[in-house]
Amino acid sequence: MRKRLFPTILTGILWLGAANLASATDLDTIKERGVLRHLGIPYANFVTGSGDGLDVEVTQRFAKYLGVRYEYVESSWERVFGDLTGKQVPQNGSTAVRDVPIRGDLIASGLTVLPWREKLLDYSDPTFPSAVWLIARADSKTAPIAGSGNRQRDIAATKTKIGRSSLLVKEATCLDPALYDLNGKGLDIRNYARSTNPNEMVPAILNHLAEMTLLDVPDALMALEKWPGQIKVIGPISDVQIMAAGFRKSSPDLRQAFNAFLESIKRDGTYASLTRKYYPTALRYFPEFFAAAAPRDAGPRPKAGEIAFK
Repeated sequence: MRKRLFPTILTGILWLGAANLASATDLDTIKERGVLRHLGIPYANFVTGSGDGLDVEVTQRFAKYLGVRYEYVESSWERVFGDLTGKQVPQNGSTAVRDVPIRGDLIASGLTVLPWREKLLDYSDPTFPSAVWLIARADSKTAPIAGSGNRQRDIAATKTKIGRSSLLVKEATCLDPALYDLNGKGLDIRNYARSTNPNEMVPAILNHLAEMTLLDVPDALMALEKWPGQIKVIGPISDVQIMAAGFRKSSPDLRQAFNAFLESIKRDGTYASLTRKYYPTALRYFPEFFAAAAPRDAGPRPKAGEIAFK
């Protein structure tokens, strides 16, 4: 029932939020205020929670580009869309939509582009490549797929690997099993309700809360470095996804300015430098995405035996 109600709820949010959006701040108001408010959620190396991160540094530079002061506003996955739009998005199937204060001007926190989110906000040009992978503990008897070179065949092969294993997911995020046609298949799916932070998915399976989990690529790259030899990638669950910054639909000028800024730091190499700082392996795993930003010194392509099914 929840999944059937969600599109209707989102349509209602758009109608209910029309008046609020009309008065929301855009570029001129931000410049008059003198502050750009960055809505962030501690997640992977996009927002570390320690005052830095890829999206933190990019947004700090964007504020300087606009000639205003940067202000970080911490949010959460449950409330961040309300913090941006002024309408709280239901996360548990409830049809109640609440008016809430607008606390920020853009979301930049490793935000995956998903169809239901596009009904709520507008995205910038792509900032980072992603996908969702199936992750298991290293001691699992399930072996990684042998990549076929065909993405759809690899996804189908990965799904069969779940079998009778318990699978940890997080609904209402990019790790929602409904996005990948995993519900209703007789799988042992366990929603991780203790936290909305995807950073906690790998520790959860290492603590035997489930045998496998879904994880998006940036978090998986970090996890492979943080817990070497303790987890393995079984294969892809999704097609290629992208991440981007999120803006209110009433802020086209701010979004346009961000896109112009993003293009400039990709062109002068700043973005490649920041990516290497926070995701050292991303440029070699996604050379096509970062080609324009880093035509040189992107690092070697994956070797045989590494994660090459992407």
